[in-house]
Amino acid sequence: MSEPSRPAAHPLLTDPLLIDLRSPEERAARPLRVPSRALSLDAIEDSAHGLGPEDGPLTVVCSRGTRADLAARYLRADGLDAVRGELGDWLIQGKERSD
Repeated sequence: MSEPSRPAAHPLLTDPLLIDLRSPEERAARPLRVPSRALSLDAIEDSAHGLGPEDGPLTVVCSRGTRADLAARYLRADGLDAVRGELGDWLIQGKERSD
Protein backbone atom coordinates (compact mmCIF):
# COMPACT_ATOMS: atom_id res chain seq x y z
CA MET A 1 0.00 0.00 0.00
CA SER A 2 1.42 3.39 -0.94
CA GLU A 3 1.85 6.22 1.53
CA PRO A 4 -0.50 9.19 1.18
CA SER A 5 1.08 12.18 -0.48
CA ARG A 6 1.94 15.16 1.68
CA PRO A 7 0.07 18.36 0.97
CA ALA A 8 1.99 21.17 -0.68
CA ALA A 9 3.28 23.91 1.61
CA HIS A 10 0.87 26.77 2.05
CA PRO A 11 2.17 29.80 0.09
CA LEU A 12 1.86 32.11 3.09
CA LEU A 13 4.04 29.79 5.17
CA THR A 14 6.95 29.81 2.73
CA ASP A 15 9.65 32.44 2.86
CA PRO A 16 9.22 35.04 0.14
CA LEU A 17 11.88 35.69 -2.45
CA LEU A 18 13.17 39.15 -1.65
CA ILE A 19 13.63 41.43 -4.68
CA ASP A 20 16.01 44.33 -3.97
CA LEU A 21 15.66 47.34 -6.29
CA ARG A 22 18.40 49.38 -4.62
CA SER A 23 21.64 50.37 -6.35
CA PRO A 24 24.82 48.39 -5.65
CA GLU A 25 26.05 51.26 -3.46
CA GLU A 26 22.83 51.27 -1.43
CA ARG A 27 23.00 47.48 -1.00
CA ALA A 28 26.62 47.68 0.17
CA ALA A 29 25.88 50.46 2.67
CA ARG A 30 22.77 48.82 4.13
CA PRO A 31 22.99 45.02 3.74
CA LEU A 32 19.99 42.73 4.12
CA ARG A 33 19.86 39.89 6.63
CA VAL A 34 18.44 37.41 4.11
CA PRO A 35 19.42 36.43 0.57
CA SER A 36 17.85 38.58 -2.12
CA ARG A 37 17.80 39.02 -5.86
CA ALA A 38 18.93 42.40 -7.18
CA LEU A 39 16.81 43.65 -10.08
CA SER A 40 16.15 47.02 -11.64
CA LEU A 41 12.74 48.61 -11.95
CA ASP A 42 13.39 48.87 -15.69
CA ALA A 43 13.86 45.09 -15.99
CA ILE A 44 10.64 44.49 -14.08
CA GLU A 45 8.71 47.07 -16.09
CA ASP A 46 9.91 45.45 -19.33
CA SER A 47 9.03 41.94 -18.02
CA ALA A 48 12.72 41.04 -18.42
CA HIS A 49 13.04 39.93 -14.79
CA GLY A 50 13.25 36.17 -15.36
CA LEU A 51 10.84 35.46 -12.50
CA GLY A 52 8.04 32.91 -12.62
CA PRO A 53 5.40 31.37 -10.39
CA GLU A 54 7.93 28.75 -9.28
CA ASP A 55 9.85 31.52 -7.50
CA GLY A 56 7.02 31.65 -4.97
CA PRO A 57 5.76 34.75 -3.24
CA LEU A 58 7.83 37.86 -3.91
CA THR A 59 8.53 40.76 -1.57
CA VAL A 60 9.95 43.85 -3.28
CA VAL A 61 12.01 46.46 -1.41
CA CYS A 62 13.78 49.70 -2.26
CA SER A 63 15.10 52.68 -0.29
CA ARG A 64 11.85 54.59 0.16
CA GLY A 65 9.12 52.26 -1.09
CA THR A 66 8.00 54.11 -4.21
CA ARG A 67 9.87 51.90 -6.69
CA ALA A 68 8.97 48.77 -4.73
CA ASP A 69 5.26 49.61 -4.88
CA LEU A 70 5.42 50.15 -8.64
CA ALA A 71 7.52 47.02 -9.21
CA ALA A 72 5.10 44.89 -7.17
CA ARG A 73 2.25 46.16 -9.38
CA TYR A 74 4.17 45.26 -12.55
CA LEU A 75 4.98 41.79 -11.18
CA ARG A 76 1.31 41.20 -10.27
CA ALA A 77 0.37 42.27 -13.81
CA ASP A 78 2.76 39.52 -14.99
CA GLY A 79 0.72 37.05 -12.92
CA LEU A 80 3.12 36.78 -9.98
CA ASP A 81 2.38 36.95 -6.26
CA ALA A 82 4.22 40.15 -5.28
CA VAL A 83 3.91 42.70 -2.49
CA ARG A 84 5.86 45.75 -1.44
CA GLY A 85 7.91 45.13 1.68
CA GLU A 86 9.38 47.47 4.25
CA LEU A 87 13.16 47.72 3.86
CA GLY A 88 13.71 48.12 7.61
CA ASP A 89 12.21 44.67 8.23
CA TRP A 90 15.03 43.05 6.23
CA LEU A 91 18.11 45.10 7.18
CA ILE A 92 20.91 43.74 9.31
CA GLN A 93 20.57 45.87 12.44
CA GLY A 94 23.66 47.82 13.41
CA LYS A 95 25.44 47.03 10.14
CA GLU A 96 24.84 50.29 8.30
CA ARG A 97 28.11 51.53 6.85
CA SER A 98 28.85 55.11 5.89
CA ASP A 99 31.93 54.51 3.69
